[in-house]
Amino acid sequence: MYRHILIATDGSELAARGIEQGLALAGPLGAKVTVLSVSQPLDTAAARAAAIGGIADPIGRYDQQIDEEMKNRFRSIEERAAEHGVEVDLLHEIDDHPAEAIVRTAKLKSCDLIVMSSHGRRGAARLILGSQTSEVLAHTTLPVLVVR
Repeated sequence: MYRHILIATDGSELAARGIEQGLALAGPLGAKVTVLSVSQPLDTAAARAAAIGGIADPIGRYDQQIDEEMKNRFRSIEERAAEHGVEVDLLHEIDDHPAEAIVRTAKLKSCDLIVMSSHGRRGAARLILGSQTSEVLAHTTLPVLVVR
């Protein structure tokens, strides 16, 4: 059925459900799994404000914080994957547009399923907050398993 599953995560509690569903599906199928986490780059205005506020090397500091966050996030995912008997390829991208990074990575890695979570917001809340899941659905021809 599915041979290579891309699981997208932002590290949230809801995204953990997507990780769990994706791993649970991959195990019995013997599918490869790539887990992708996308961080947005440090905003230029925020970097400038931090520098003015006396923080030395705000960009370097931001990068260190992101690296530490990814180590912790990926450690947890590796533990869950091991419990499911699934090997995972862990990727981290920095991109202003997470949905584009998800679709691009799925294509580059020849994935045949994308698993991700959605808060299920509707109407104005979705428009204001945006929906990476909606963007992925609109820009890929791959099947997408949406976990709520």
